[in-house]
Amino acid sequence: MENKLYSNVFMWLFAGLLLTFGSGYVLSLYPDAVINIMGGTGYIIAIVIEVAVAIFFGVRIRKMSKNTAIFCYLLYSLVTGVTFSTLFLAFDLTSLMMIFGITALVFGIFAFFGMVTKLPLHKLGTMLLMGLVAIILASLVNLFIGSASFEFGICIIGILIFIGYIAYDMKMLPALFNELGEEKGAIYGAFQLYLDFINLFLRLLQLLGNSND
Repeated sequence: MENKLYSNVFMWLFAGLLLTFGSGYVLSLYPDAVINIMGGTGYIIAIVIEVAVAIFFGVRIRKMSKNTAIFCYLLYSLVTGVTFSTLFLAFDLTSLMMIFGITALVFGIFAFFGMVTKLPLHKLGTMLLMGLVAIILASLVNLFIGSASFEFGICIIGILIFIGYIAYDMKMLPALFNELGEEKGAIYGAFQLYLDFINLFLRLLQLLGNSND
C-alpha cells in the first residue's frame, strides 16, 4: 500500500513537471509572443498568480476537495511553464536538458534517502525554513549590492537548502497521508516536491547553464 501511495505522488510530480517544461518549450517556439506576454508587467502578474495559488493551496488544502487541489496544482504548474518559456529563449536547449538531467539525478538520490532513512529529518524543518528566508532576504539585498560573488554564495546555499527540502518532504509524506488522506496527500506531497525540484533546477541552471548570449 505504501509503495502505491509513493507511486501516486511521483505520478503527480511527473505530470506537473511535464506540464511546466512542455508548456514552456511550446511557448518558446513563438518568441515574439513570449516577449509580448512576459515583457513589462506580464512576468510580475505571473509571479503574483504563482504566489497567490501557492498560499491558497497551503492554507486551504485541508478543506478543499480533491478536484480543487488538482486544479491548484496544475494551474501553478502551467503558470510556471509560462514563466519558464523565457528560460528556453535565454538558455541553450542542450544546456537546459543537461541541467534537467542533473536535477533529476540529484532529486532521485535525496528523495530515496529521505524515504528510507531512519534519521529524524522532521527536526530539519525549522532550520530549512530559516535558511530559505535568509537566502530570500540576501537575494533582495544583493539586488542593491550587485555582487557576483555574493550571488554565487547565495546560489550554493540555495542548492543545499533545496536538497535538504527534498529529503525532508519525502520523509514527511507518511504524516501528510495521515493528515490529508491518500488522494489529497499525494497531490499536495507532489506539489511540495515539485517546488523542491523547480527551485533546485533554477539554482543549478544559474550555476551551470549556458546562455544564448
